[in-house]
Amino acid sequence: MSSVDTTVSLLHLFGDATRMRLLALLADEEQTVAELTAITELPQSRVSTHLGRLREAGLLRDRRMGASTFYALNEAAMPDEARRVWHLVRADLDDAVIDADRARAEELRRARDQGNGWPDTIAGQMERHYSPGRTWEATARGLLGFLTLGEVLDLGSGDGAIAQLLASRARSITCVDKSERLIEAARRRFAGDASARCVQADMHALPFDPSSFDQVLCSNALTYSDQPERVISEAARVLRPGGTLVLITLAEHAHEAVTRAYGHVRPGFAPKALERWLKAAGFSVLSCGVTSRERKKPYFEVVTAFADKSGNGNKK
Repeated sequence: MSSVDTTVSLLHLFGDATRMRLLALLADEEQTVAELTAITELPQSRVSTHLGRLREAGLLRDRRMGASTFYALNEAAMPDEARRVWHLVRADLDDAVIDADRARAEELRRARDQGNGWPDTIAGQMERHYSPGRTWEATARGLLGFLTLGEVLDLGSGDGAIAQLLASRARSITCVDKSERLIEAARRRFAGDASARCVQADMHALPFDPSSFDQVLCSNALTYSDQPERVISEAARVLRPGGTLVLITLAEHAHEAVTRAYGHVRPGFAPKALERWLKAAGFSVLSCGVTSRERKKPYFEVVTAFADKSGNGNKK
């Protein structure tokens, strides 16, 4: 007979939907982390975490083959209490999500039998999956080769992490943030780079002359402003005619309890409101809309706007 603690622990282990999906798949055949990620369409880190929990509990076994690790249900060596619970649960498993997982597993198996490689198994969802060397940072650094930038201003730059990416393709880079601590960190980041300067200042009242920059970036800074129109107007003022503003911010949402912990004072922005403010500041709006949606709850969306400063400086 099992102790209360053992029973509670087992119920908690089997009471997670993701772990049940993995167990159902691994009861059919062994799979690698990459294969399970492709089948379940879950983040690789999440799959790995749950596999670790199941392995520690003695429910799974693993074996290495080259650089890959294959996981399978370890029913023969499974603790008796766990085996009894698994048999009870498995007998009643009838779920559309698990059925869909098994269908994708069958597609993966057919692709593998036909000699197709890993990329073929994730066709249509490559952005969801990790492979060695194919990270967003590596991709961004490579894509920078297409850019030739002039004098760039990064509004609300933080510690200069994004500005550092752009610096190699810019004639000069200027970081602005009101936080002394963040600007000091940015100065350390750019130590020895004569083309970079880091200025502690308010993005609502920039200490620069009109028409000082060719490009302005405002990335995830506008939600910290209680006067977003003023920030956009200041960006227009310091841009040269024909200069470009790139604005990235959260879309309007109803999750202030989450974002307040990060210091946000605005619950995101509707694209139409941003477009209206951009035009009022004298910008020609090239595009303004939701460009991405996070895969984790509460599924925050991101708005990206590209706008050029009108050559004649007239407001629309």
